[in-house]
Amino acid sequence: MLPDELLQHRVYATARGSQLVGDSREVLGKLPESCVDLIVTSPPFALLREKSYGNKDQTEYVDWLVEFGRAAHRVLKDTGSLVVDLGGAYQRGRPVRSLYQFRVLLEFCDRLNYRLAEEFFWHNPAKLPSPIEWVNKRKIRVKDSVNTVWWFSKGDWPKADVRNVLAPYSERMKKLIADPDAFYRPKDRPSGHDIGKGFGTDNGGAIPPNLLQFPNTESNSGYLRMCKALGRESHPARFPADLPTFFIKFLTEPNDLVVDIFSGSNTTGRAAEDLGRRWLAIDERRDYAALSAIRFLPDDAGLIAEQLTRMEDGGFIDLPSGVLKNTQVESTKQNASKPRTKKDQAGTQGALRLDR
Repeated sequence: MLPDELLQHRVYATARGSQLVGDSREVLGKLPESCVDLIVTSPPFALLREKSYGNKDQTEYVDWLVEFGRAAHRVLKDTGSLVVDLGGAYQRGRPVRSLYQFRVLLEFCDRLNYRLAEEFFWHNPAKLPSPIEWVNKRKIRVKDSVNTVWWFSKGDWPKADVRNVLAPYSERMKKLIADPDAFYRPKDRPSGHDIGKGFGTDNGGAIPPNLLQFPNTESNSGYLRMCKALGRESHPARFPADLPTFFIKFLTEPNDLVVDIFSGSNTTGRAAEDLGRRWLAIDERRDYAALSAIRFLPDDAGLIAEQLTRMEDGGFIDLPSGVLKNTQVESTKQNASKPRTKKDQAGTQGALRLDR
């Protein structure tokens, strides 16, 4: 169960998780030590232009984010991970890139004692060309469509299982597996790698690279359609469900606790719900936290409008499993089909508890 000190922060809850409102540093301070398996989040980026969701200036950004990293480190289990998605930026008035996301990396490792388990890069092929001045007008820079995604761990051996995120084999690899002798002859490579015949073994899928390609094309999502129907302004910075889904599958097991400390429209909470994980989502703005309930409520504008008013006025709503809309998380393109085990099925039941 949630600690009593956190009940006042609740906006809505399902059987597996809760959306909370408040400063994540304060909220994390009320959680027990070493209770979280994974924090996956996309904080406001250090952009030059101020956004409605409250991004910080580049000069103060790193120290600001370190405060959240320190609070997160305390609540992570020794096998836990922190995954942070950070977009790039330019320096003011110059076609020169900011190094802020790399300073975040160094500060988290040097000052907070995180380990860099692995660096990932998220390529969004649907991203529009920007910044306009350097890319569109002067045409001296290319489109910036890749974010850095730092996978930090609390210890040297975080929980992880790449078998949960295997990518489908290519057609050529399928042919090789079906008839290795016709397509492959074991031999030493010029690189010095000795690859044997076992390379043609069917392991259920290919190991994915650390370059993740997920288009951020949510223009027709249920969340945006309902926001439009209600005449509400949606959260302006949403990452695709495939991104948290990949790391939740990779770094957690059913019933593990997943947290997003800059939850926005609560894409992470919905992904965790659909994957049978317990979750906590935290955002400092009550309007965004309340509006994120759209991801869980049935597509009934009248019902949602009524519940939004209640939450925005400081109320709390409980969403039993019987009223939740169907799953929103589609099978990630990086993941091969995999039959559900009894362990997976067991993970889809049970209320949110922090004492497991």
